[in-house]
Amino acid sequence: MRGLELAHHQLDKTKEALFEEVMQAYLKKVLRLVYLIVKDRSSAEDITQEVFLKAYKNLGSFREESSMQTWIYRIAVNEAKKHLRSWSFRKLFYKPDVDAGIVEDTASAVILSEHRIRFARHVMELSSSYRQLIVLHYYEELSVEEVADILGISTGAVYTKLHRARQKLKERLEKEGAW
Repeated sequence: MRGLELAHHQLDKTKEALFEEVMQAYLKKVLRLVYLIVKDRSSAEDITQEVFLKAYKNLGSFREESSMQTWIYRIAVNEAKKHLRSWSFRKLFYKPDVDAGIVEDTASAVILSEHRIRFARHVMELSSSYRQLIVLHYYEELSVEEVADILGISTGAVYTKLHRARQKLKERLEKEGAW
């Protein structure tokens, strides 16, 4: 190989290694996040694959203005939102029930008790915008600033929507008598 080709080959290897690290670090988290947004295991797996394809294609354009986690989560949220807006999802694949298997498989540390499973069901019943906020802030333990960056909204909007989401959850839990 000539000098330029060799340099390009080395760059590709570095990109491959970085991508492998990203996959190792975020695959399960992205799958859980996407699943909690779209509420369908098969769709979540497909969307997660698309997230990592996009991440791989755009790895060279990642400018480290935000953390790698924020960047990956932003891609995941955008892909999940795109799926929710699609005609086929709205008309054919709406599935309101929680697939407890994937929640327990990928988030066993989060959802361990019956009480937490009930709480997760209530989260899944929220609108997708409230669900995203709850998942990112509480399940993924991201700061309000990170959530705002991922969703492309102001921190004030995150605080307001989180408050509304918590109110809706509280109402549902009180109605069930679990609060």
